[in-house]
Amino acid sequence: MARCLTLARTRHSEGAVTVPRDFAESAGFRSDLVIGREESFGAAREQLARGGSVLLHGPAGIGKSTVLRTLAAEYARTSHTVLRCSATESESHLPFLALADLLGLVLDDVSQALPAAQRTALESALTGRGESTLQRDGLALRLAVLSALRALAAAGPVLVVADDLQWLDPASAELLGFAARRLGETPVRLLCAVRTEGPETEDAAYDRHVRASPPDTRAVRLGPLTRAQVATLLGERGYAGLHRATVRDIHRTSGGNPLFALELGRALAESPAAPRPGEPLPVPTSLRALVLSRLEMLSDEARRTLLVASAGARPTPALLRAAGRENAEAETAQAAALGLLATDPEGPTVRFAHPLISAALYAEAPAPERRAAHAALSTAASDPIERARHLALATTGTGTDPEVAARLAEAASLARDRGAPSVAASLGLLAARHTPADSAPGPDERRVAAAEDAITAGEQDLARDIAREVLTRATAPGDRVRAWMVVIEAAGQAIGEVDAVFPQALADAGDDPRLLAQVHYQLAWRSLVVQGDFAQGREEAAHAARLAARGADRRTELLALAFQAQCETLMGHPDAPATIGRALAEPQDPRVACHHNGAGSSRFRWLVMSDRLAEARATVTTLLREVRRRGMAESEVHYLRFLAETELHSGHCGRALELARESLTLARDAGIGEGAGAMQAALAEAAGGDPGRALELAREAVRRAEEDGDAVYLSRALAALGHANLVAGDAGAAVRALRRVRELEAGAGITDPARGRWQGDLAEALVRTGEPAEAMDVIEVSRAHALRLGRGSVLAVLDRSEALVRAGRGEHRAAVARLTSARERLAGLGYGLEEARAAFALAELHAERPGRAPGAASYDEATRLFRRCRSLPWLERVEAAVAARSAGPSPAPAATPDGLAGLAAMERQVAALVMEGATNREIAARLFVSVKTVEATLTRVYRKLGIRSRVDLVRLAAGGRTD
Repeated sequence: MARCLTLARTRHSEGAVTVPRDFAESAGFRSDLVIGREESFGAAREQLARGGSVLLHGPAGIGKSTVLRTLAAEYARTSHTVLRCSATESESHLPFLALADLLGLVLDDVSQALPAAQRTALESALTGRGESTLQRDGLALRLAVLSALRALAAAGPVLVVADDLQWLDPASAELLGFAARRLGETPVRLLCAVRTEGPETEDAAYDRHVRASPPDTRAVRLGPLTRAQVATLLGERGYAGLHRATVRDIHRTSGGNPLFALELGRALAESPAAPRPGEPLPVPTSLRALVLSRLEMLSDEARRTLLVASAGARPTPALLRAAGRENAEAETAQAAALGLLATDPEGPTVRFAHPLISAALYAEAPAPERRAAHAALSTAASDPIERARHLALATTGTGTDPEVAARLAEAASLARDRGAPSVAASLGLLAARHTPADSAPGPDERRVAAAEDAITAGEQDLARDIAREVLTRATAPGDRVRAWMVVIEAAGQAIGEVDAVFPQALADAGDDPRLLAQVHYQLAWRSLVVQGDFAQGREEAAHAARLAARGADRRTELLALAFQAQCETLMGHPDAPATIGRALAEPQDPRVACHHNGAGSSRFRWLVMSDRLAEARATVTTLLREVRRRGMAESEVHYLRFLAETELHSGHCGRALELARESLTLARDAGIGEGAGAMQAALAEAAGGDPGRALELAREAVRRAEEDGDAVYLSRALAALGHANLVAGDAGAAVRALRRVRELEAGAGITDPARGRWQGDLAEALVRTGEPAEAMDVIEVSRAHALRLGRGSVLAVLDRSEALVRAGRGEHRAAVARLTSARERLAGLGYGLEEARAAFALAELHAERPGRAPGAASYDEATRLFRRCRSLPWLERVEAAVAARSAGPSPAPAATPDGLAGLAAMERQVAALVMEGATNREIAARLFVSVKTVEATLTRVYRKLGIRSRVDLVRLAAGGRTD
């Protein structure tokens, strides 16, 4: 058992901030609590595991202590002795204090192993008795620390854990560095953390501590967290109810610093009212004290100049002068000298050294001074959006003002056109606040518009709250129905959770065709997502389109036609091309045209399913560019996924993996379409990444679809799970998942096999599990639909699967012909990965021919094609197949009874390996299937041969009797 000597002094902060207890102490030091540090944590763990040392570094509050404690707890179990010290700034002037922390309690254990002079010097330094100094006992003391560590290591590995190296007293730091540089192969690992503020190349503290570390030390820098990671951290610490817009502000204000983010989250949780959009976050006193101490050294005028800068979006010296700060250059130079501002070599922007400095400065200022700063900027700013925002903040609390409201509404419209819907939502809410109740448009209409902008920006929770606020008081049917639509849109794929909304929305709509069209459009989505009924969804969409046309609501009409076209495409309905044409007809609404539920998206889906991959790629690339320009967050998530799908079909696995991961990251960041993102990422990982990760993502996609009651994406997620299992070698699990897909799609009325392209995988998995009859049923049913709809790539994949069935029956020539034809057609259509899979199947078939010598030559073409696709998982399968052929299996013994010839191909392979004496696990590894598949195959072999066990099978091979 490790002897752990924890001698660290109680430490409540990293810097001058008093840290709450739940942040200062990691709960059990579990590595899963090290949020957003997976890569850094993995690098440090790998270094420690191989006996090396680690130096963690980064700015105050970045999470170094959390990572250090978690690693220390993990590696303490494998260490015989753990020595700890944690310095503080107030104690850094006391010589040998850190050394006493490290070695004080082990002095008795090691002193006898030290020469007398070293022992005397070390005892004097640690106990304070005598007058030991580095000048007086320099060499003896240095050698004593080195000898002590070697003596401890003689009994077992030693782990030295030192936090806050920057506060180590100079004497202890020098001694520890001397020993560290000379430990050599001694089993002593150092796990240290030090505060560094700038980049590695610019930070003197970093250089100094690296030089004092063992030669094999790995320096690991901890950088800022992403917005998604900050959201996860806040959720883990009990602040999960914050709006995504608020989380975005916390991330921006904290600069991704976890300590700062948690303190801001705590302040928001304790605040009686959340800040309104456009207003700054409340900055707690603890963080103000951390960043504002240097402000006391500024003149009053310089402080006022910085306040104006903190209120501006992109302050420059010219803007500050226009806002009345005549000496802006000199005053900002003074602030930069104190470290409050950072110099920007690329432009004249006045930039704060950390966003928290700006936020704390603004929060510290009295309200009248803030309003004065905004008033000055409302005339000085050149951008009309900025001028309107500052005007609103300068007049906050002064009541309604139609002129201010109109300017804000105009600015919101301008922000919307510029592709900044989040800014538009914020300005819209400010406009509503200044709008008199009897105005036209009224405050509720402007609030609903702000909610719709929030939906576009991907801020569903903010949109939902605005809509519900409107519904508590609005009486106008138009405002109420639009608010209900926002509530439904904000539910996303979990539309079943807002079922109670529909009767209320229909009641509010009355007999107004415009309003009824909006409700029936959402009912179409409900039919599809909740009930999985494409026919009903198509009917509702067609009804919504007719109502919208009668009410002259072209936007809703276009959305409904696009939805109808999407249903018809997936159903294999013959009207799909004509409906797409109607949805693309003029006049168009530019926002609908590029929306992920618009006609452009429907046409993309039709192109992909029709094997027109080049056109599909060009279409979705154009759509992606447009939604990015417009700031349409949800559409961007979907189009990235669509582009990943297109690249995957084309066999560009590396590019598909990048796009799918980017889409999933954005989805998680915004909380939009995470299930769909996980589904596509699973397919991309299975093709070009990690099959294990593919399985995790596919299971997540299935779980999310089931939790949301999403019948549409449940079948897609199960198809991804089945494919991932097939790639991972578990044909049985693939069959179970894909059978569910078949049942779900049959129930939903989906007949087009190009929708999910799972039929070939199911047939192949059924062949591998010894169920060729069901495989042929899948192939024949799917082929009939594919022939009717002209789905060439699907027909080629089905032929590839049928070849496997024929090979199992011994029809070698027919199987080769089908595989050769399938490969050629897939190559012609541009399906690179499917072409490579056909080449692989062909190589397997040639390798199984009787009398053919095993070797890698027949797999060369498959290897070349998979390498061209950058498909690592499939390359690994080829390598496994080559290795299995090179090692055997040996041909069955000559005495094998004729009954063995009646077995399917896989059954013969398994039986032959059993005859060689291979275990089920060995067979599974050689054939690249699961152990369960081997067991199921053996059960069928026993039944067909009329035997009961492996022993009987071996006896058959030897020509013996089975009783």
